[in-house]
Amino acid sequence: MFEEGADLSRRERQIMETLYRLGRASAIEIRDAMPNPPTYTAVRTHLALLHDKGFIRHEKRGARHIYEPVVPHHEMARNVISGVVETFFGGSIERVVATLIEPGSGDLSDDQLDRLGQLIEEAKRQGR
Repeated sequence: MFEEGADLSRRERQIMETLYRLGRASAIEIRDAMPNPPTYTAVRTHLALLHDKGFIRHEKRGARHIYEPVVPHHEMARNVISGVVETFFGGSIERVVATLIEPGSGDLSDDQLDRLGQLIEEAKRQGR
C-alpha cells in the first residue's frame, strides 16, 4: 500500500494524473502525454520515486517497463487534498471552505452553493 500522507511533488502529481488518464503506460508514453514534460530521465526518476512510495507498480515487457497506479484515483485525490489542507490551512476544513466560497474566489453559482449546503447538512446527520 502507499505511504498515507506521503508528499508528492508537483511533477509527481502531474505524472500520476497522466498515468490515471492513460491507465497503463511506459515512461515515454507518460512523457509524451504530459503538457510541458520534463526530460525522459526526469520522468524515469519520478517513476522510481513513485514506485518506492507505493503509488505505482510496474512490469517488465521486453526492454520496457509498463507502469500503472496502485492507488485508486479517488484515494489519491483524498491523499493530495489532505496534504493541501494540512499544509496551507492548518488542517482546518472550515478554512478551506471559507476560502472557496469567499466573494471573488471562485464565483460559485447558487446551485453549487445549495449543493454544498446539502452536503454539510448530510454530514451533520451522519455525525461527522
